[in-house]
Amino acid sequence: MITPPPREIGSDQMPTGDNEAAAALIASIQEVKDQVSRIVVGQDEVAEQLLIAILARGHCLLEGVPGLAKTLMVRTLASSMSLEFRRIQFTPDLMPGDITGTDIIQEDHETGRREMIFRKGPIFTQMLLADEINRTPPKTQAALLEAMQEHEVTAGGKTYPLADPFFVLATQNPIEQEGTYPLPEAQRDRFLFHVVVAYPSREEEAEIVDRTTSGELPEVKHVISGEDIVRFQTLVRRVPLPSHVKDWVIDLVRDARPTEPEAKDWVREWIQWGPGPRASQQLVLASKARALLHGRTHVTIDDVQTLALPVLRHRIVPTFAAEADGVSVADLVQRLVKEHRVAPASLL
Repeated sequence: MITPPPREIGSDQMPTGDNEAAAALIASIQEVKDQVSRIVVGQDEVAEQLLIAILARGHCLLEGVPGLAKTLMVRTLASSMSLEFRRIQFTPDLMPGDITGTDIIQEDHETGRREMIFRKGPIFTQMLLADEINRTPPKTQAALLEAMQEHEVTAGGKTYPLADPFFVLATQNPIEQEGTYPLPEAQRDRFLFHVVVAYPSREEEAEIVDRTTSGELPEVKHVISGEDIVRFQTLVRRVPLPSHVKDWVIDLVRDARPTEPEAKDWVREWIQWGPGPRASQQLVLASKARALLHGRTHVTIDDVQTLALPVLRHRIVPTFAAEADGVSVADLVQRLVKEHRVAPASLL
């Protein structure tokens, strides 16, 4: 892997070294996609969004009914990237220490001395699947989300760094809400994407039945390593961001805030709380990753428009009037994108 040389800030072109590294990224991620498609039928858009989140060094919240291969997809991604994978089933009695780890007393059999040691929890991995995160109390949710933000765990007055790369892919069931603890808005904001996993088409479902009832699934090949991913993440941040695209992102996010003086009437009526600055940051990072995946070394407004929904879906709180009128958050985001002033076609 070629180490990309430093780039002058503000340049619209990537240096030759970065272009070569970008070509390696595209080829490697395509191999990862091929491995996923050998195991998981359909869900191509979901797989791409997960890959974008990984390259942007972000976490994902996946929502979908049981049986849509969410766990299988995450496990396949981890295997193809040679990442250590662990899964935690969240339950109402799960404690923070069950995730982060706890101090225990251990006796030295030779000396008989006892000492306190830290036994690491399942969060000490590289790719963590937090299954049904909304089934555990807020205190336990907060322990996980703090580690997501800081990439470290503090226990017994000591701080322990987490692996690099480190990703959390959390799932929640949209149909069983009794006895759940929905994530507060401030905690949901820690996720880069809120990905909705839909039902497969009839043809895809027929292929799923054929694959899963006629033999064993093929083995997943290790395509890249964690070190490769870290290099790719660094490369993503060096993708040039044209000034008109940056302005488009900032204006789009600010247009979703009902407290802005220039907010439209329908925004004030249907949006209670809008997205904060983290939405602009993460929409830009995700768009840079998507640009590279699609063979470009610069970001376009099309990248932003494509990713606006998964980035903003969990950062907008609708009003009661919107819910009463049957207006979903997805409807609000789509209207924001549609009504946002359009740049000249040459800039798209």
